[in-house]
Amino acid sequence: MKNAVIEAALNMDPRLLNLLVESDTLKGHFFTKVKEYLVFDKVKFQTFVSNKAFLPDSYTAFRNRIGLMDRSGDYLSQSTDVVLAWPYKDCILEGGMTKEEQGHDEVFWNTTLAPDDITRLFEPKVLTGWERWDTDAVATGQAKPVGTISKDDNLLIKGNNLLVLHSLKKQYTSKIKLIYIDPPYNTENDSFRYNDRFNRSSWLTFMRNRLEVSRQLLTQDGLFWISLSDKEAHYCKVLMDEIFGEENFVADIIWNSTKSVTNTALISDAHTHLLLYAKDKHVIKGNRTEFRLEADVSNFKNPDNDPRGKWVADPFQVEGVRKNQLYEIVNPNTGKTYIPNKGCSWKNEKKVFDELLKDNRIVFGKTGDAGPQRKRFWSEACERGRVTTTLWKDLPTTTNGTQHLSKIFGEKVFNNPKPEGLLAKIIQLSTNVGDLVLDYHVGSGTTITTSLKMKRKFIGIEQMDYIKDLTATRIKKVIEGEQGGISKTVSWQGGGSFVYTELADLNSVFFKHIENASDLTTLKSIYGDMKFTGFFRFDLELNDFDTNEFVTLELDEAKQLLMDCLDANQLYVNLGSLGDMDLDISDGDASATRIFYGLEG
Repeated sequence: MKNAVIEAALNMDPRLLNLLVESDTLKGHFFTKVKEYLVFDKVKFQTFVSNKAFLPDSYTAFRNRIGLMDRSGDYLSQSTDVVLAWPYKDCILEGGMTKEEQGHDEVFWNTTLAPDDITRLFEPKVLTGWERWDTDAVATGQAKPVGTISKDDNLLIKGNNLLVLHSLKKQYTSKIKLIYIDPPYNTENDSFRYNDRFNRSSWLTFMRNRLEVSRQLLTQDGLFWISLSDKEAHYCKVLMDEIFGEENFVADIIWNSTKSVTNTALISDAHTHLLLYAKDKHVIKGNRTEFRLEADVSNFKNPDNDPRGKWVADPFQVEGVRKNQLYEIVNPNTGKTYIPNKGCSWKNEKKVFDELLKDNRIVFGKTGDAGPQRKRFWSEACERGRVTTTLWKDLPTTTNGTQHLSKIFGEKVFNNPKPEGLLAKIIQLSTNVGDLVLDYHVGSGTTITTSLKMKRKFIGIEQMDYIKDLTATRIKKVIEGEQGGISKTVSWQGGGSFVYTELADLNSVFFKHIENASDLTTLKSIYGDMKFTGFFRFDLELNDFDTNEFVTLELDEAKQLLMDCLDANQLYVNLGSLGDMDLDISDGDASATRIFYGLEG
């Protein structure tokens, strides 16, 4: 009957339309109201019906029909696009990256077929545990109450980064100048531990969900940088072409991230990819100084005592043939005549050259007997900066980052942290003083400590428990005047502040209790509490589950079973539930949350 239903939809059969509008859910999903009329989206309905046979337990059009659709949802037979497709591409991957959310069969919510679930999932969340840390608070070791919150505050937020990103949309859409992330590389040695059957698919879905909302947060001239290894960099490049637009790709920068050589490898890996995309590359092209670094004064001299100061000689010849820039130049010192090399031109036309020569801006080598070069003064170099390349070999490595952290904490506390020197170059290329920087895989905090030292504002997001002991502590050290990393380069003497907060726990409280349980009796008690105040998975039959008294299970198996019962999309408290007295949200946290979302002054 499926073909008959599709044919009826394409023919706008009144019998079918009448059946659809009788259901408020179907009417709201497949019809748009225009004045007093309902307009039927027959393409959306056809897609739904066509894929329904494949959807009972996966909610996806990509499970068995890989690579059928392009970015707009059109069939490839009707398109010339090349696309990257994978199982569950059209879904939202539930959960996050914490221990309790790894290793089970993930639930994927389809954006077309489960809109209500996704709306609830992405609703802004309540924030608790608000603390303000400035120089006085750090000195006394006592956080200050937050009171008011402004866009000038630096933020460190604990919680699922996908949900925090969606919570930021109300206040920060089109407000963030730079996003840098160092996500899980999906190697055997990192924290990405999703279902092996869909390992790359899970990683791509995980990344896609976050990249789409990240793009919304960027300013129109904003930039997005992402560090990746060879394992996923090339897949991610195609994915980002789809999300940001191929035309907004800027560069794949190769950073020499390690100097050590692995003798057991066929070829020792020494690099990390830095994929760079613009929100709108046309805007960036209008201001090329966006991608300039500070000029190196050591290259500038003044051998002829030019009153305009130090200068460096740049080539006067450029590649490409331009007829109005093909002419003879006579060296006034030797009388020798020069013409551009084959396939090249002079940098300027003859009239401009004559003016430059008259203005003492043309030189003929150190001894005056070479071809023409043009002076570039230090004052001009400071204004325009120098162009970077896609090969970064002269920066600190991850070893330097590890040594920096070890010096701060007295021991190794994090694997392969990025060095501040790397982030300093990215921040310098991408922002100005006062701009806002976001890192939603903040880890040890290199992005935000570098931002603070360079007088940029920051938002850092991390859901792992080390955020307080490691990340927040590191920022406090910087506020005290910590002198590692780029501190001496930027003359950092300390100062600044940040606000700490975290998503209010809901089901995540039970996850923590389950993880800490020492025996089956404790687990049974936790399950009793869960039945009263927990949120279970939609597909769980509690009556069947109640018959299981854990008697046949080992402790770890019983823990995993209880964790799998809980709905991972109800980990945190939605903003709409802020007034619920049962949730025990303090008045101070409730007030700070309302101020954060602009709901009170």
